Amino acid sequence: MAGTKGQGEGGRLREGPAPELREAAYGLEIADAPILHKGCSLADLAHILMMLEAGVVPEAAGRRLLEQLLVLHEIPVEEFPLDDALEDVYSNREAWVRVRDEEAAGWLGAGRPRREPATIAYRLAVRDRLLGLSEQVLGLVDALVSQARLHVRTVMPDYTYLQPATPSSLAHYLLAFAYPALRDLERLEQAYRRTDQCPGGIGNINGTRLPVDRERLSDLLGFAEPIRNTRDAMWQVDQPLEVMADLMSVFLHLDRLAEDLQIWNTKEFGLVELADRHARISLIMPQKKNPYALAFVRGISGTMIGKMVSMTAVGKSPSAQMDNRIFAIGEVPRSLDAGIRTAKLLAEVVRGLSFDTELMRERATEGFIHATDLAETIMQEEGATYRQAHRLVGLAVREALAADPGARDVPGEILTAAAQEVLGRPLQMTPEQLSALANPEAVVQTRTGTGGAGAEAVEAMLEECLQEARKHQKFCAQERQRVADGEARLLAEARQRAGAESPQVQ
Repeated sequence: MAGTKGQGEGGRLREGPAPELREAAYGLEIADAPILHKGCSLADLAHILMMLEAGVVPEAAGRRLLEQLLVLHEIPVEEFPLDDALEDVYSNREAWVRVRDEEAAGWLGAGRPRREPATIAYRLAVRDRLLGLSEQVLGLVDALVSQARLHVRTVMPDYTYLQPATPSSLAHYLLAFAYPALRDLERLEQAYRRTDQCPGGIGNINGTRLPVDRERLSDLLGFAEPIRNTRDAMWQVDQPLEVMADLMSVFLHLDRLAEDLQIWNTKEFGLVELADRHARISLIMPQKKNPYALAFVRGISGTMIGKMVSMTAVGKSPSAQMDNRIFAIGEVPRSLDAGIRTAKLLAEVVRGLSFDTELMRERATEGFIHATDLAETIMQEEGATYRQAHRLVGLAVREALAADPGARDVPGEILTAAAQEVLGRPLQMTPEQLSALANPEAVVQTRTGTGGAGAEAVEAMLEECLQEARKHQKFCAQERQRVADGEARLLAEARQRAGAESPQVQ
């Protein structure tokens, strides 16, 4: 921007920034312009309106300044000229106004530090993205619940350590990912409420002698309230960490589901197939259908661990340092954007899944998968302690595998021998009682307690998930509307005060 100088040049500093500083540091800050541009615009408009009302900014200069800021507000960020010699987004905006009205521009920084507009813009950007992430996590919950509704009675083996553990239902498995997503929504809502606090109007960190109305500034910007302590308002380190931690929880849950599905998608498991639109071919092996969407979810979840650690590292500094904000101000919103895209992707993957329910049912009869139920039945029917029953069944399984490595059930004579060794007598249970335990559907339907895999318990969880999802949907919709209404009011007040109903870029 020709004819302009940096904030310090010609005042405290004799010369402008070194090319190396511009390239290394200021270039990084300028790169955050797409994230901060709109929020800085709203922060500037609200600040000047409030300062006009307080009588700090002269009426004529303030009206002209609002006119220019309204014009600037309409310029898309990709069309706004940015110069790293001017240090950061705020200084570039101030220089743009200065070229058009130098006197009016001189009031833009009255009563606030350089970093205040960007800090406000950061919170506005994060607030918006927390709602966006919540909406996409809700989409994942909807996808999981929709699939679960179709498979309340679909029997499958539940796996622990990737080994068949016990018969269960596919619906029960899917809902085990819906509940963590709902907990993530609770955490995101809390992070949203703490982000929805205004850091503006702090003056010289400890306040200002000027008649700044922080409540009015907060209201103009659509925040719920101002952050109470002015020093804390500018130098919070826990806010980006809280957001990143909550985002990391979302990513871990996305990753765990993606990891399972990728294993299930292998030929060795063969339980699920991705829709073609979520797969990718191999350019050298024409037979391959690679689960690329799942690999992407797993990979980006891993990168987020590094970002979480980096935000922690830059936050570890003396108080009143800018270390974390230089990086958090762009990194946190970008990470949230990645979370929004990834949650949306996995939700669509879940909606497009095809399950081999016949194979699932077959696998639910393999690997002595009813062993726990056999031990518990022996305990109930034979008067044995569970330790005795567990040892009895374990011994029987060992002997059955020794006799036939491919065995999936315990022959009666082996079970009788094991009972004789452990209990000192044969079992009194009838063959009918024993054979019923080999029926996976019957086993699953015994899980009638709260949270179990039985159909009635699963139906109750489906309804519970839907009710919780509706609550969070309502919150997101109300906040979207409140934020939109607040922004509209701010622009309307700025236009009315400026006397410029329809600002035009000149």
